[in-house]
Parts: sequence; C-alpha cells; structure tokens
Amino acid sequence: MTDRKPLYKGKSKTVYDMGETDTVLVEFRNDATAFNGARHALLEEKGRVNCAFDAFIMANLAKNGIKTHWLKRLSPTEIVVRRLDMLKIECIVRNRAAGSICKRLGLERGRVFSPPLFEFFLKDDALGDPLITEDHILLLKLATQEEIAKMKALTYKVNDVLKPLFAEAGFDLVDFKLEFGYYQGELLLGDEFTLDGCRLWDQKTGEIYDKDRFRQELGDVIKFYKRAAERLGIDI
Repeated sequence: MTDRKPLYKGKSKTVYDMGETDTVLVEFRNDATAFNGARHALLEEKGRVNCAFDAFIMANLAKNGIKTHWLKRLSPTEIVVRRLDMLKIECIVRNRAAGSICKRLGLERGRVFSPPLFEFFLKDDALGDPLITEDHILLLKLATQEEIAKMKALTYKVNDVLKPLFAEAGFDLVDFKLEFGYYQGELLLGDEFTLDGCRLWDQKTGEIYDKDRFRQELGDVIKFYKRAAERLGIDI
C-alpha cells in the first residue's frame, strides 16, 4: 500500500487508488465537521470507531440482500470497497422530525412520520446540499426516472433493516443519509453508514448518540459513539 495515491479527500475520509481498476481504499480520519465544513475538529479515535461501525452496518445490510460497495476491512481505520461511479444525489429517510426539516417546515422536533418521509438533496457543498425534487433530478439529468425509483426503494429497504436493528439496542433511528453509485452497470449503496450520517436517540431518555453532539456542542462525541457501538455489539 506504500504506492497508493489519493484520489479524493472528503471532510472525514480519504479515498486512495491502489492501482486496481475495480477497487479503492477508503481511510476514515479523525476529522469532525459540521455546517458544510464551517466547524472542524480532530476527535481522537473517531476514524477507528466509524470504520468499525460502517463495517458492522454494511455486513448487516449484505445479510439482508442489499448490495453495497463494501468488500473488507483492511486495518482499524481502512476499508477496501468497489470503485463506484457515484450519483450526485443524497437520499434521506426521516422516521422522526429533526434537524433541517423542523426549520424548513416548522415541525415539532421528534414528531413521528408514519410512513417514513423521503427526501432528495443535491450533493454539492458549494450550494449547501439543497433539497431537490424528482423533477429537479430529471431536469439536471442527475438520474433517470428508473434510477430515482430504485434509489427510493433501496433506501426504504435499508430503513426496514436498520430501524429494528437499532430498536433492539434501545435506539430510535431518527433519520439517515445514503448515497448510491454504479459498479459494472449495477446500482449499489456506496459512501458510509456511521453516526456522522444518521441521527440516533435513546428510546427512553431521548439522549443524542450521533453527530448532533458535535453540531450542537454537547461534548463527549466519541464517548457516545463508543456507547452506541457497544450497545449494538460492535467490536471497536
């Protein structure tokens, strides 16, 4: 791996070319960011915790028939994944109201959505990742109608798998973000699933176990990430 070359450096991960056409290496770093990078900090052990969390979730999704880019964990902070041609779309499922939707629509925080609410966002930091409609997606040629339907169906399926998984550990899966891309003509789940990209509340106390601890300056971010992992049975 000494000759690996960085392909892309995101807010909290770095993607490396390993000299193979079908796979890349992803390193989870200790960086924590919020508000499109306006707030930044280095949190000790964050990369290791997120890497383990992602591996656990991707394995559970695979067991339930959801195909992902994930292949193997190479080190405590590194994974090998399929090289995807990513769509510039973020898929959000909300089981309860939190974050931006409360501000946009004046909804009470914690309101339960039944059925879950689905939203698309444009993946573009310069524009602030704005909310977009299916018509916007078609207008911008970001995806076809068939791809839109498939992303929605896969995102709902992920919710059906993960919501009870977290509930068994005493958590409400409030919302989460997914991204998809193509590998050899097949649409697969890519990116990551960690506490950076979802909201997780304790079912009894409502205590926050996700990245909102960093956004809202609640403190003990990694302490709560580790607690969540422990309750889920994840070996950090």
